[in-house]
Amino acid sequence: MPSADLLRAYFARPEVAPLAGSCQAERALFARLQADPLEQVSAIELATLADTDARENYAVVLAFRDHLVSAGTLERAYRDFFVDSWGHTRDFGTSGIPPLFTDQLAQMIVRSILDKCEDGLMARAAEILFREQRAHVADGQVLLADLETVEMKAQAARDGTRYGNLGRLLVDAQTPLRSVDLDVIESENAAIYWARDERHDTAIRINFGRSGLTALCRVIEAWVAHFHATTVRVEPVRQIESARMRWYVGLDSTATSLLNGIYNGSVPDELSRRRLLCMMTMHFDDQTVLLDTARGSPCYLALAMDHNDNVRMKPQNLLMNLPLQRRA
Repeated sequence: MPSADLLRAYFARPEVAPLAGSCQAERALFARLQADPLEQVSAIELATLADTDARENYAVVLAFRDHLVSAGTLERAYRDFFVDSWGHTRDFGTSGIPPLFTDQLAQMIVRSILDKCEDGLMARAAEILFREQRAHVADGQVLLADLETVEMKAQAARDGTRYGNLGRLLVDAQTPLRSVDLDVIESENAAIYWARDERHDTAIRINFGRSGLTALCRVIEAWVAHFHATTVRVEPVRQIESARMRWYVGLDSTATSLLNGIYNGSVPDELSRRRLLCMMTMHFDDQTVLLDTARGSPCYLALAMDHNDNVRMKPQNLLMNLPLQRRA
C-alpha cells in the first residue's frame, strides 16, 4: 500500500527538498507535505515557487503521488503505467513519470513477493528486475554486475583507490582504468548477500547451467504468479527452437529485437548472438488461461545486453506480452 511515509520520502528526494537558497513559498510547501503528504496543491500554488526546477519537480512528484493514491496498491499503480483496464498496452513514455520511479515500484513489489525468501542468490537475481546491470561475456561465462556500482568504483579506481581484479572484466573499454572490487555470488556462498544487500556489489553468473540463471527463473515465476494468478515453470534453454516458437517475450529492448528477427526467419549474426545472454522457456500449468494459438507450446524468453554491454530488464513486458486470454 502507498503509505504516508512512502509519499513523504518522495517529497524528501534531493530533487524536491528545499535548498539553502529556496524561497519561503517552497519551504512552506515542503513543510505542509511532510506534515500531510496527501495535501492537495494547485497549479496556482506551484506557480508561486521562485525556482523553475522546483516547480517542475514538484509537479512530477505530485502526479506520481496522485497516481499511487488513485491506484490504491503499488501493484495496480505499476500495472496501470503499462496496461489499461481493458488489457491494452499503454505508452509509458507519455506518462511524464521518470523511469526511475517505476524501477522503484518494481523493487518494492518484488521485495514483497520474496518476503519469506532466505536464498541470497534469488534475492540477488531479483535485482536484475529493477537495477541496470553491466555484462561481461568471456569463455562461455556470462557475468552481470550492478552498473551504478561498477561505474562508481571504476571512477574511484581512476582517482587512485585500489580495488580487486574481478571488476576489470566488468567496466567497458572506454574506461581508462578498469578495476572494481566485486564478489561473484553462487549458491554455495549465497549467504554473503544478506550482509551487503544494499551495497549492490556482488556479481552473478546467468549463463546456461549456472545457479544464477536458475535463481532468475524462480524470480520470474514468482513475478508472473503474483500479477497473473497463474502458475508457470521457467527453465533455461541452450537455444531457441524457432520452428516451435509460437510466442515469445523479450525481457529488454535488445532481446525483443533479436527475437523478432528469429521469429521472422532471420539468423542472428555473431555480434547479435553475443548480445543474447540467456534464453528460457515458460510453460503454463493451466493451459486454459492461454490464447488458443499459444496452447501446447512454450513461451520463449530472452535477456540481452545492448551495444554498451548494459542490461536493462523490463519486467513490465511480463505484464503486457504474455499469451493470456486476459491481461494483467
